[in-house]
Amino acid sequence: MEYRELGRTGLKVSRLCFGGLVIGPLQKNLSIDEGGEVIAEALRLGVNFIDTADLYNTYGHIRRAMEITGIRPVIASKSYAYDREGAKKSVDRALTSLGIDSIDIFLMHEQESIHTIRGHWEALEYYLELKEQGVIKTVGLSTHHVAAVTASLDIPEIEVIHPITNIAGLGICDGTMDEMLEAIKKAHEKGKAIYGMKPFGGGNLLHSFKDCLKFVTSIPYLHSIALGMQSIDEVRMNVAIFDDLEKGINEAANYKPQNMKSLNVDFWCEACGKCTERCKQGALSINEGKLNIDRDKCVLCGYCASACPFFALKVY
Repeated sequence: MEYRELGRTGLKVSRLCFGGLVIGPLQKNLSIDEGGEVIAEALRLGVNFIDTADLYNTYGHIRRAMEITGIRPVIASKSYAYDREGAKKSVDRALTSLGIDSIDIFLMHEQESIHTIRGHWEALEYYLELKEQGVIKTVGLSTHHVAAVTASLDIPEIEVIHPITNIAGLGICDGTMDEMLEAIKKAHEKGKAIYGMKPFGGGNLLHSFKDCLKFVTSIPYLHSIALGMQSIDEVRMNVAIFDDLEKGINEAANYKPQNMKSLNVDFWCEACGKCTERCKQGALSINEGKLNIDRDKCVLCGYCASACPFFALKVY
């Protein structure tokens, strides 16, 4: 496994990052023991970097993996908190649920522009206070927007950026992949730590597995790449690829996904519209009393499911 310095944070992380979204209740919904075993296998095989979020509800899975292996990985989490009180609750929940005294990376979740960053500034200030105390190692943001990456260039307090990076630019809300690449190049030149998300568009691009993999691993500005892994077999496959990228990419030409994920709507959906308000991709709409999904825009994040009061949305 290749390890890289994560910008100027002082953290050294595996090129392959374990994306914690897919094992949790928004997607595969593995039990803590099942998910813990999947993460534990990644840790045993050299993956030392895990990405999660307050929303994902996977802290218990990560804690279980650490208990199984005795390995303490680099952990990044995220929160939508915009004020001090919300930020404190988010960090306290992360530390308590993970059973740790400090966390390596804490991000403002889904930032869109300088305006949303300013709107979350009180939370950011709290994270920076905890950084001074050694409770948080470094802070930053995750984003689906080129504008947020660009805005961060002039904010030295934001040291880590977690942007969408895939060959099709699927999930970028305000531009193209070329524009995102230009923005993260500038961020890299500023010394920002950058690790990519959704290299396969949340699963939509798995039919082009080799091309997606070749593209994202060729981006020189990415210190690490977060991949969602739902099973021990997926972990072993992805680790084998990243252990020898040239060989792995060539062999990936023969990869055929067994199951393509999709967003599914159960019959009891009441078309209340809560999910459409939650979807930042504009992939959901209500038409004639029915929920419609634009599959070309959906990145299969499952965030809409967290907003559904009737539990009618699932990614599987």
